[in-house]
Amino acid sequence: MTETTPLIHAYYDAFGRGDRAAMLALLAEDVAHDVNQGSRAIGKPAFAEFLDHMDRCYRESIHELAVMVDATGTRAAAEFVVEGEYLATDAGLPEARGQRYRLPAGAFFTIAGGRITRVTTYYNLQDWLRQVGG
Repeated sequence: MTETTPLIHAYYDAFGRGDRAAMLALLAEDVAHDVNQGSRAIGKPAFAEFLDHMDRCYRESIHELAVMVDATGTRAAAEFVVEGEYLATDAGLPEARGQRYRLPAGAFFTIAGGRITRVTTYYNLQDWLRQVGG
């Protein structure tokens, strides 16, 4: 458990710096990524593609981060607020015009061998759509 909290903080610190290589270094090669309102993707290459896509369409920062870890250190959760700007239209979503948004979100993690093996992210898509005018 003592290593898991700093691992999750390092993940979000790297996110905040825009250091995608540092984020990827914290993941297992076969990381499972459950995208909000989407399907599961497996592996670092798929996660890297997701990050590239997000960087094209959104500029986001994380605030009010709270990390919770179970007694075994193998499962963790993070609750936070996302502040963002919608930069480029994402397929199937409203047209991007630089809209700003702020919404609560959470993520669930599985940890093994000192690496993140699963990331499941959740936010209220309807709240986001309301904020960007969709």
